[in-house]
Amino acid sequence: MKPFRYQRARDVRGAVDMLAQAPHGAFLAGGTNLVDLMRLGVATPDLLVDVRRLACDRIEELPDGTLRIGATVSNSELAADRRVRRRYPVLSQALLSGASGQLRNLATTGGNLLQRTRCVYFQDLTTPCNKREPGSGCPAREGYHRELAILGWSQACVATHPSDMAVALAALDAVVRTRGPDGERAVPLTELHRLPGDEPERDTVLRHGELITAVDLPPLPPAARSGYRKVRDRASYAFALVSVAAVVEPADGAVRDVRIALGGVAHKPWRASTAEQALRGAPATAERFRAAAEAELSAARPLAGNAFKIPLVCNTLVATLVGLADEPP
Repeated sequence: MKPFRYQRARDVRGAVDMLAQAPHGAFLAGGTNLVDLMRLGVATPDLLVDVRRLACDRIEELPDGTLRIGATVSNSELAADRRVRRRYPVLSQALLSGASGQLRNLATTGGNLLQRTRCVYFQDLTTPCNKREPGSGCPAREGYHRELAILGWSQACVATHPSDMAVALAALDAVVRTRGPDGERAVPLTELHRLPGDEPERDTVLRHGELITAVDLPPLPPAARSGYRKVRDRASYAFALVSVAAVVEPADGAVRDVRIALGGVAHKPWRASTAEQALRGAPATAERFRAAAEAELSAARPLAGNAFKIPLVCNTLVATLVGLADEPP
């Protein structure tokens, strides 16, 4: 491991100021992803600014019913929170489907959103990778890409975002709150992560030194039902081949409103807006759910080794929506 400096921030402003003065520095919270990448030599920060002990470890209810989740709240604590389990089961289910109990005890809300891809070429310093070294190439397109993207990829990168939590937050219309050198801002979760384009090294729209401080969950309609379904190679401790997060508001056998996000299919949590549009006001039937899924995937561009994801997404989405539509109020 290469030498680096370590500093513990006392407050959010101090953390931002520290990192602003270190062009190659990084924030450290749980470290469950960053430390692994440092051991592999993929990440080589010269300064780690420890933000774990900042006052961002609370889950608070705001006057308008919004639930504000501090950035250093652990994944275990968030999944177990009674308000989350009761109002946003999709989020609790997504969190509990990720990693292991030990990792969830360490992993934080902010850090989970900033996970890097698990593409084998990104993690292997002996191979080229545009995300790790821009301009070096993307061997995954012709090589091993079974787990990689079928939507929104570019010639520069076919990687997928690995977070389960982020997929649920995308379906919940969550808002990410940050503090950076230019002050505070609020970023819709659906706009936080980027598609690769010709800059695959940029995972998010965050600027250097910009720190996630909280995530806001707006209240759901009383009749809304939500759930998360994940397909993976093992029953636990495995990343999603495909996942679906959905929020459905049924009414008299029809879909009054719906929000859907897909995981394991793109460089970011994929908000299925085409499927949503097709389902609003439509009968809540398996046939309509399947037609909406197929409409969403009409833009998919699978590679030779991951074409199986198209029927897998369709089947998983239909099963998720059928389950929510049939769920007792």
